[in-house]
Amino acid sequence: MNWLKRRVRPEQIRELSLLVLIVAAIVIFGSFIDNYYSYRTFNRIASSVAIITVVAVGQTLVVLTRNIDLSVGSIVGFTAYFVGTLIANHNGINPFLAVGIAIALGAALGVVNGLIVAWGRVPAVVATLGTLAIYRGVLVDLSGAKTVTTDSLPQWLIDLPLVNILPIGGLDIRALFMLALVIVIVFQIGTSYLSFARRFYAIGSNPEAAQLIGLPIKGVVFLAFVICGALSGLGGFMLLARFGNITVEAGRGLELSVVAAVVVGGVNVFGGSGTVSGAMLGAVMIGTLEQSLFRLGISEFWLDAVLGLLILLAVASDAVILQRLRTLWGGAEMKLVAKEAGPASGEQGASRP
Repeated sequence: MNWLKRRVRPEQIRELSLLVLIVAAIVIFGSFIDNYYSYRTFNRIASSVAIITVVAVGQTLVVLTRNIDLSVGSIVGFTAYFVGTLIANHNGINPFLAVGIAIALGAALGVVNGLIVAWGRVPAVVATLGTLAIYRGVLVDLSGAKTVTTDSLPQWLIDLPLVNILPIGGLDIRALFMLALVIVIVFQIGTSYLSFARRFYAIGSNPEAAQLIGLPIKGVVFLAFVICGALSGLGGFMLLARFGNITVEAGRGLELSVVAAVVVGGVNVFGGSGTVSGAMLGAVMIGTLEQSLFRLGISEFWLDAVLGLLILLAVASDAVILQRLRTLWGGAEMKLVAKEAGPASGEQGASRP
């Protein structure tokens, strides 16, 4: 047992239990839905998961600093519509330039959030709830209620969601899912091993202590919102590529799925703990539920209710189960330190004349 406690953290147990729940959900839904265990089902879930995952990575950084960004759905819709309009009017635009514009536009909206929260000292939930409405309102006003249609987009963008990076039999590892996976890997490595990225955890764990040791709290919080905005902008481009037809309602409600993915994935809403990979597992859980409930013919309004319930359960488990596990693990570490210190102190005592 002590060997297990030394090598496995409570957060890892949370991620492992979530993986078990995902498998259980697949087994349960497979018993009700015909032809559920097929490559087509996986491809649908992967397409749904890709967008949620990319935005959830940015949201994870924000939540780690004890904040939250409720405007991500509006940022996704904003970038999807305006980049879609730009591409529709200039079909010859370079694909990488289009992606860069989407990321830059999202980052610019994230800058607004970061300035209001970090330097304006407005609570994040209030600030981003306001910008959620402002960004959507600006989109509705400037768009003139027009729609970006698939037939106005270049062929490369229409074909992008179907690009198969790694075909395995009938299983398609498509470009958008692979992009999401690469982003998760990059940010997981960064937050695990880069000393600067560990500041997100330090600030969220104990803001007072972080301030005392001189960490640039405002700068780190600002950066978290900018990265979240940039990844939301990328998510907007991915939404455009996936659906083609984009209205001013694009991305509405996505913030609920993203927050659910982050919280269900084990990122503590009080900051300081959680991983990017856990957020991806949360996104997989959300995507599995979304596609499975759709196959069962259940209304999307019930999906929102399920997501709300998952958020409540995840927060409750953080407050009760994970807290007890951390206490148990902490006690085991103290005993281990005392055990190692015991012989050392005995040797010191014996060496005295």
